[in-house]
Amino acid sequence: CLLVTMTLTRRDFLKLGALVTASAALSSCVPVYRRLAGELPAVPWTPLNERDFLALQRLTFGPRVEERARFQEIGLGAWIEEQLDFESINDFECDLLLSPFKTLKMEANELEAISNELFEDYDRETVPNELRQATFLRQAYSKRQLYELMVEFWSDHFNIYIEKGNCFYLKTVDDRAVIRKHAFGSFRDLVWASAHSPAMLIYLDNQANEKGSPNENYARELMELHTLGVDGGYSQQDVMELARCLTGWGVKEHFWLGDFVFKEDSHDTGTKKGLGMTIPNAGVKEAEQVIEALVAHPSTAHFIVTKLARRFLADDPPPEIVEKAARTFLNTKGDIKSVLRVLLLDGLPLAGPKYKRPANFILSALRMLNAETDGTGVQDYLLRMGQSYFNWPTPDGYPDHSAAWQGNLIPRWQFAFEFIRNEIKGTKHNLNALMNVSASDSLRDDLDAVASLLLGAPLAPLARDELMDSVLAAGASEEETLQIVIAGLIASPAFQWR
Repeated sequence: CLLVTMTLTRRDFLKLGALVTASAALSSCVPVYRRLAGELPAVPWTPLNERDFLALQRLTFGPRVEERARFQEIGLGAWIEEQLDFESINDFECDLLLSPFKTLKMEANELEAISNELFEDYDRETVPNELRQATFLRQAYSKRQLYELMVEFWSDHFNIYIEKGNCFYLKTVDDRAVIRKHAFGSFRDLVWASAHSPAMLIYLDNQANEKGSPNENYARELMELHTLGVDGGYSQQDVMELARCLTGWGVKEHFWLGDFVFKEDSHDTGTKKGLGMTIPNAGVKEAEQVIEALVAHPSTAHFIVTKLARRFLADDPPPEIVEKAARTFLNTKGDIKSVLRVLLLDGLPLAGPKYKRPANFILSALRMLNAETDGTGVQDYLLRMGQSYFNWPTPDGYPDHSAAWQGNLIPRWQFAFEFIRNEIKGTKHNLNALMNVSASDSLRDDLDAVASLLLGAPLAPLARDELMDSVLAAGASEEETLQIVIAGLIASPAFQWR
């Protein structure tokens, strides 16, 4: 693969990146591919119009060349249906990449033994490291892109901080048995599984919820963050009564360590009154009765649909789309695929700007440029950018508003600079292989092609020529110029938006 062999300091690189920004009249506050007007060149990857480029960016972690071609071939509706039927998509190559990660399929008691260094072939960091690495590889390589986007969404919605207590190893089970199992299923089943998840119960302190001294933490977040929403109509009294219903819900500490258990002797057997219901003594079924009411509540439908619309459409999603999808949520009893059909088919044509969160930024660069990665070295970049997987300490999950991510740009510049130099451990690009398919003898055509690939449209001719001439004047060869411009495009404000 190509390497930048010319002497180029980081300061020089930043200047060139600034030139990309200035020359293309890019803005740090709004997406700019709408402004990059110009005739799309004949390129080996499929040219997409503005709206299709936006849609495909929202439906993937950055569209690969073959995904662009498939989208152009069958259109938005068919592409969404194909992705929703995710089990019919052959993902053998991605599965093969994950085969070395034995901990992904282990039960809690096995993972606990590894985390306590009882197995010779593992160390204490193996369990969380394999989960993080596998998560990145799935997002980078899986052909089930919409499914992986929903796994990411639900991982944020039912956030668990992996560094708290036994979540260190129990999150692996939660990821497999709760999030991934139900990502495209019924919202009711998803909440039900999460409520019985040992990782969730430990993270939100319900293992300390006992009669006589109830802990309200999980009861509060179950209503505020998982179902009704903070403005969903519940009261402090409702929190207290649900906490009483949840007394005794905990995690086994001995035989079958790490499994869910209901401890009868820790349960408050008195009658509870909350959310307009009188709940007689019924053991574990008390909280389950409340969960059934919460997932069917209209406030839950509106809250969940608004969050989904914010993730896929805009920070402030169109109210009419939210209302229509909320009705679908209620009519289908929380069928996630049905809700997504409304949001995506009706909403994407109205979608507004969305700033890339760190994982999406890194993944889109690698996927669009067909880079190879094992998911190891990129973990440090995610940490620097503030989105290391499963590392958000509070239960609200990683933010989904643009403003939360716009102030930490230097690590993104560093990533672009080091990625283009192939200096990231376990990750490499092969621009020769990518560009050779165009068989172009013109640097201008290559620059137009790569700008179209990364930004959805070529740079304006004047801006492109100014940039190209500036880099060549600094002593770069044509190969080096292409790499430097690509790094500048990745670092530019235009690429931060999807």
